[in-house]
Amino acid sequence: MTSANSVSLPLSRFAPQHFLLSVDGGVATVTLNRPERKNPLTFESYAELRDTFLALQRDKEVAAVVVTGAGSNFCSGGDVFEIIGPLTERDMSGLLDFTRMTGDLVKAMRACPQPVIAAIDGICAGAGAAIAMASDMRLGTEDASVAFLFNRVGLAGCDMGACAMLPRIIGQGRAAELLYSGRSMKGVEAERWGFFNRLVAPDELLAEAHALARRLAEGPTFANAMTKRMLEMEWDMPVAQAIEAEALAQAACMQTEDFRRAFRAFAKKERPVFEGN
Repeated sequence: MTSANSVSLPLSRFAPQHFLLSVDGGVATVTLNRPERKNPLTFESYAELRDTFLALQRDKEVAAVVVTGAGSNFCSGGDVFEIIGPLTERDMSGLLDFTRMTGDLVKAMRACPQPVIAAIDGICAGAGAAIAMASDMRLGTEDASVAFLFNRVGLAGCDMGACAMLPRIIGQGRAAELLYSGRSMKGVEAERWGFFNRLVAPDELLAEAHALARRLAEGPTFANAMTKRMLEMEWDMPVAQAIEAEALAQAACMQTEDFRRAFRAFAKKERPVFEGN
């Protein structure tokens, strides 16, 4: 398995063993690819996904990421026989190694500067729901079924950052309902509650996600990365501190050539062509 800690290759040069990866026009597509099992995760795929998003922190070719699942499902979570069974035999130290690794995947997704778009159809459960949650935007279908089902297997809802992040997406009371009950949230409800940005027909889902990713990739990528960073940092800031942080961030963006390109294009009544610097 490729370790992102030991290489600095662009993502287009990676050859992951446990999912599909493609890079086209500045957009990377990560496809969980075990459709016969509804795309469950294994110890190896968790680690490889973590390493991929760590590598994205240094990648200059990729400006946006789409995460999806092969077939008609997103991800059914951790594989029952390849993960859940072995975990019942681990001691506390071994269990912490696993839970910290899964958390490291979410942290890597949040730390990479590229906007991450999840394209979700069918089952999106457990760790799959956490990966969707960790994405910056989520497109779904009416047939999608999202479940933070940890409670249903005897575990707490506090997994992979869910107790911190889910309330910020859908609100405290709604997050509590899902995390205490482990029930499924269908597509229409997920869109109404704000988990999905919008609903798309299943046969248009991936195309819509790629179209959105391309629009972001063609934008001012330094500024987009700054937006993502500030959205993350300002969760824990008082308003006055956030305003000052945004003043510094925006001043930095005003030093970029993309800012000057936008002004010159506006003056000529043209559409700016951003280059990410």
